[in-house]
Parts: sequence; C-alpha cells; structure tokens
Amino acid sequence: MQYDRIDARILEIIQKNNRLTSSVIGEMVGLSATACQRRLKRLRSEGIIEADVSIISAKAVGRPIQMLVLVSLERERSDIVDRFKKAIKSSVEVVNGFYVTGEADFFLYITARTMDDYERFARHFFRENPDIKGFKTMVVMDRIKPGFVVPIAVPSDD
Repeated sequence: MQYDRIDARILEIIQKNNRLTSSVIGEMVGLSATACQRRLKRLRSEGIIEADVSIISAKAVGRPIQMLVLVSLERERSDIVDRFKKAIKSSVEVVNGFYVTGEADFFLYITARTMDDYERFARHFFRENPDIKGFKTMVVMDRIKPGFVVPIAVPSDD
C-alpha cells in the first residue's frame, strides 16, 4: 500500500472531518473533485482507509458505563485466539478490541447501560467461556481524547 504527499494530505483532512465533499477536499489539496474522488476510492480499496465513521458519545446514547478490560486466555493456541476474536467481532457491547502482547492477550473497550448490565455481560462473555483464564476490568471515569486520528507520514519526493 503506497500513497503520495497529496494522499497523505487527504488522509489528514478526512480524519478530522470525513463529511467534507470531494470538491472541498480537492480544493484544499489542489485537485479537481473527480481526481480527489478517484484517490479516495483507491485509498479505500487498498485498505488505507479502513472505515468512514462518526464517533458517537456512549453517554449520549444511553451507555454511560465504559470499561477497559484486559483478557487473558487459558492457552494462546491459534484456534482459541481465532474463536475469541470472532466473539469480540460479534459482540455489540465490545466497541473496540485489540490482540496485544504483555500481561494480557486482549484489550477491550466495552460500554454498558448499567453496572448490572455489565455484570451480566461479563458472566456470559468471560466467566462462562472455558478459554478465558481471567479478566481485569477498569471503569472509565472520563474519556479525555475521543477519536482515532493517526499521524500520517508524508512520503519523501525521492
């Protein structure tokens, strides 16, 4: 996956506001709307742009309880890891999940309406899963920096 300086600028722009039109983005980077649209389509098809999303306030939509959960598996066999990844992807409570190194195997961001709801979820999702050795829940007191903006490396002109 390769991109040039103009692509890098487009990526910087759409990370901050993906609702801008191709005309506006094109004007900002010195391209026509059509050329900008072609680049956006290519960046999406190559997987550089993974998704076009809005960041929603969990609190505003009735899910004010937010947790960060470290999960350790009994064994790190590929079939067990794959099965847990599939469970993460199919769970609406799990907003974001990462397969990590270190003390835990997975790091999850989970939302819930109440602590009782989370307790029920944890019982079903973690405690009743024989592949899970343990989990550690940290309740989020305040989300300081919402977003997913990634610093974009600008390619050199070599």
